[in-house]
Amino acid sequence: MHNEKISILDLLMITLGCALYGLGLVSINIANNLAEGGVTGITLILRYWLHINPAFSTIAINIPLIAIGYRFLGKKALVYTIYGTLALSFWIWFWQKVYIPINIHHDLFIAGILAGIFGGVGSGIVYKFGGTTGGTDVVARILEKQQGIQMGKTLLALDAIVLTLSLSYLDLRQMMYTLLASFVFSQLVNFIQDGAYAARGVIVISNSPEKIADAIMDELERGVSYLKGEGAFLETDFKAVYCVISPRELTALKRIVERYDPKAFISVLDVTEAVGEGFTYDRPKKKFL
Repeated sequence: MHNEKISILDLLMITLGCALYGLGLVSINIANNLAEGGVTGITLILRYWLHINPAFSTIAINIPLIAIGYRFLGKKALVYTIYGTLALSFWIWFWQKVYIPINIHHDLFIAGILAGIFGGVGSGIVYKFGGTTGGTDVVARILEKQQGIQMGKTLLALDAIVLTLSLSYLDLRQMMYTLLASFVFSQLVNFIQDGAYAARGVIVISNSPEKIADAIMDELERGVSYLKGEGAFLETDFKAVYCVISPRELTALKRIVERYDPKAFISVLDVTEAVGEGFTYDRPKKKFL
């Protein structure tokens, strides 16, 4: 039940994220005639062809998607999604009324970068604090919860569909810069969700697990665990070495493994979350009697 509590801090950060996203949409995307992905991209299409304000079409399109989101995401997610959708609509309306020009001298490359930065940072903050801005965000969050797919990857795929439809009013040049914005957007969303945290989980299957484990603890000062396994073909038991290291230590670890067993098998996994403050390992000093 604790996880279902509504946090004022969450709502404030969702508001901030929507404000940044709305500012980028109005002052960068619309001002430079760049498209956008997801439901926001659909609202821009409707703006061009039917002259409907995106602030209003955002709410209309999101009503059925929010209903789907409630079924999969629960009460708290529903509250955050409704709030995020309303906040985004408000800020789109607000930035049109209180327009802040961003002079980039009609440079579409800079426009694409800035659009991705504003959208990625704004949306990333919203997702980081458990919210969405509705639309395809709901679909992406469902896939993240059900399938473990990062939201940035799902959003990039859905964006491609909407951006293809946007060719109905954009030329190819504008579309290429819009794709640049979408790429920057997805990278920033993933980075903000994961934070500055970066690590690799490494599994080493070798005939010399003890030697490799000792070298990792001595040279890299990382904790090591043994995983018991059984070969499917020969049905023989073995010990695999598992440890978590920073990306910059990966090459050093491979050299250690190659030193003791050139035929060893190494599997490298991305680690996006961990409980604790680090991976350093203070190995007890040997006592000589």
